[in-house]
Amino acid sequence: MFVESFNPFGNILLSTLVAAIPVVLFLLCLTIFKMKGIYASLTTVVVTLIIAMLFFKLPVTIASGAVVEGFFQGIIPIGYIVVMAVLLYKITNETGQFNTIQDSISSISQDQRIQLLLIGFAFNGFLEGAAGFGVPIAICALLLTQLGFGPLQAAMLCLIANASAGAFGAIGLPVTVIDTLGLPDNISGMAVSQMSALTLVFMNLLIPFLLIWIIDGFKGIKETLPAILIVGGTFAVLQGLITVFIGPELADIIPPLVSMLALALFSKKIQPKNIFRLNKDEKPQTIKKHKPKQIIYAWSPFVILTVIVMIWSAQSFKSLFAPGGALSSLVFNITLPGTYSDIANKAITLPLNIIGQTGTAILLVIIITILMSKSVKFKDGMRLFKEAFKELWLPIITICFILVISKLMTYAGLSSAVGEGIAKTGSIFPLLSPILGWIGVFLTGSVTNNNSLFAPIQAAVANNIGASGALLVSANTVGGVAAKLISPQSIAIATASVQQVGKESELLKMTLRYSIALLIFVCIWTFLLHLFM
Repeated sequence: MFVESFNPFGNILLSTLVAAIPVVLFLLCLTIFKMKGIYASLTTVVVTLIIAMLFFKLPVTIASGAVVEGFFQGIIPIGYIVVMAVLLYKITNETGQFNTIQDSISSISQDQRIQLLLIGFAFNGFLEGAAGFGVPIAICALLLTQLGFGPLQAAMLCLIANASAGAFGAIGLPVTVIDTLGLPDNISGMAVSQMSALTLVFMNLLIPFLLIWIIDGFKGIKETLPAILIVGGTFAVLQGLITVFIGPELADIIPPLVSMLALALFSKKIQPKNIFRLNKDEKPQTIKKHKPKQIIYAWSPFVILTVIVMIWSAQSFKSLFAPGGALSSLVFNITLPGTYSDIANKAITLPLNIIGQTGTAILLVIIITILMSKSVKFKDGMRLFKEAFKELWLPIITICFILVISKLMTYAGLSSAVGEGIAKTGSIFPLLSPILGWIGVFLTGSVTNNNSLFAPIQAAVANNIGASGALLVSANTVGGVAAKLISPQSIAIATASVQQVGKESELLKMTLRYSIALLIFVCIWTFLLHLFM
């Protein structure tokens, strides 16, 4: 906080109401006024600037610094990761490797329940970790329809399954963004990653059961129980271990890959007693067979990605760029002039570490993939980069504006004021904490945006009521994941991918009850964790 008080009116209720205007306005712009995200966020930035400088007395220089910092962090690391992740997907699609990956998964079993676990759950999770931003829902829903699933049914199943991986999409971005927010009590992405494991391990075990129950009831669960336990158990245990001991970057990369491999090996030996088809009169689709060498080549970019991201996320590698480290000279800390505050006892500083960025790790994989390909050259890579940039520049600018709002609210004390007001709910707040995240993702369509906007408020409330800040921010994250099932952005992507545009309301009705059920579980479980901490 860069101001003297978060209670400029001398009345905490009035200060809270004024401080909450940016959040309420942003939500209204997206819902009631039906504004696009870019216009909603830009409007909110302007209003937040006025409130921060006029009422909370944030100096103009620091407000300007907050705007610069929001854009800087929206581009590096967030925009960098997003563009590189989508570019890697586009290149593997161009080389034909992605089609081979799809065929290799589909050929494992003709039982549609097993195909659902492989594609809808495991492969969906992997794509969420590698690319995120709607890619897994679009690809997996389309693939399931090609295997005989109904269009809206496939979309619904992929939306539900995506809840297992939504917290760590696009190389852990929704959680790593927390490190850019400067939360009180040094709440870090790693701490939130570790805390989220306490909730996600149960969700990850539950969702495979839920998927099979939806299409084939308890009979289906009984017949595929070993497969469910293998894929769900492997995913849940590995993700838990990685989030606790390594961090969020690989939480959706290694677990789904290993769970796919485990289920594939199991299915090679054992198939369900009865081969289940949704349409019993329909013959299973013929899947193109590939040689082992072709399959290994197809998967190679993502295997390399796993190894390189693991290196980049290792503490020993990160320490190279720390003060006194061997590569510390490559890190530039840019201090914004005029932003020093005697109250905060610091100035706004922008750390620039291009080599250490996760986006650079993905870029390295892209270069290797192009070098290994006979059909795709670097000029093709530049063409695909332009495509990816054209598709993503507007969402990235929107993310930048949302980060600006978050920075302004934090530096001007608006987040602290809102937190102080919400804290009046006292010890009951941890029960309601996930709802804030659920609302955030429903309206923004992004767990990353949700955490950028609401994590500071969660942290402020935690500080006021004596709760664990990491717990409430993780509740914000996991509660947000439950809303990905019904967010307008997710629904739009899902219907478009299965050529059902215009049936968004129908798909929303299909997924709503599952979203609410997951939210209720997260609320109750978060409250119980709070009581025992």
